[in-house]
Amino acid sequence: MMGAGKTTIGKKLASRLRYRFLDTDALVEKTAGQPISQIFAQSGEPAFRQLESAVLSQTSAYTRLVVATGGGIITQPMNWSYLRHGIVIWLDVPIPILVSRLSGDTSRPLIQTVDLTAKLETLLRERGDRYAQADIHIPYEGRSVGKTCDRILAAVQKNIREPRRAADPIIINQPLINPPAANPANINPAN
Repeated sequence: MMGAGKTTIGKKLASRLRYRFLDTDALVEKTAGQPISQIFAQSGEPAFRQLESAVLSQTSAYTRLVVATGGGIITQPMNWSYLRHGIVIWLDVPIPILVSRLSGDTSRPLIQTVDLTAKLETLLRERGDRYAQADIHIPYEGRSVGKTCDRILAAVQKNIREPRRAADPIIINQPLINPPAANPANINPAN
């Protein structure tokens, strides 16, 4: 969600990991040569989402990179194939905190001239099931950026050691593959 702190936390996380940092919104603006608000005003949200997907597809080819995306990037199904090139982290911040962070923000086109709380609630309802598909869920605790990065790093280490399974494991019954030697006393000569 917008206002969750993806860029701020992403920069700090990249610094700690000694990775590069990219923000897809900044790259979209650079590519288009105009701010996102102008892209929305002149070309509409679909044009923005198309640019956003193109930028994500290019960034997904890199390694040792922390990428902050716009909160709506998950609305395009094809973007999940790009996001899965890495570990997807959901910074889950309650709506009242987002409202306090975003009040007065004039740079975000989706929240202009609307009831901010109602819009954020609608976006979360529409996107929540997709956010929940993230590899790591970091609920808001009101801690510093550094402490949040500590939590993310611990969760990433755990995720690498214990990856999420997409399906139940397949169990092969070993005795059927390599049956034990038959006990001669149990062999029925009629068979």
